[in-house]
Amino acid sequence: MTMVWRWAVGGIAVTLLVAAAFVVSGDDEPTTPPLPEPPPAVAAAAPLPEPPQASEATREEKRFRRYDRDRNASVSRDEYLRSRRQSFDRFDTDGNGVLSFTEYAVKQNARFDDADADRSGELVAAEFEKTRTVRAAAKSKAECGCAD
Repeated sequence: MTMVWRWAVGGIAVTLLVAAAFVVSGDDEPTTPPLPEPPPAVAAAAPLPEPPQASEATREEKRFRRYDRDRNASVSRDEYLRSRRQSFDRFDTDGNGVLSFTEYAVKQNARFDDADADRSGELVAAEFEKTRTVRAAAKSKAECGCAD
């Protein structure tokens, strides 16, 4: 008798669960409006133009073209050293073709002059502190929130 009782209670429980599922899952979902009709097919009056083709040039080919200023398919020594010459010319302030130490150290000279508040030509400890190089703060690594 106890076995039949368990089967009856189990059957009733399953029936109640199924009924509850129907009640809970009722028709509460919003209905989506039907999609509009697609536009009529446009007759192809003229074929579409071909898209532009991407250049197949490699990074080295592009770099070569930047150096080859006269476009003669070769890079001369002057063309190769052109960017170095421009850097040199920025430092060679008197334009004599010789880079003096003063011209080379122009940034450091300016830093010294800015720090020398009393214009004595010498830096005391408080003035010298102004020449300190301020380094950017080290970026902390992002902490991983992953569980190990």
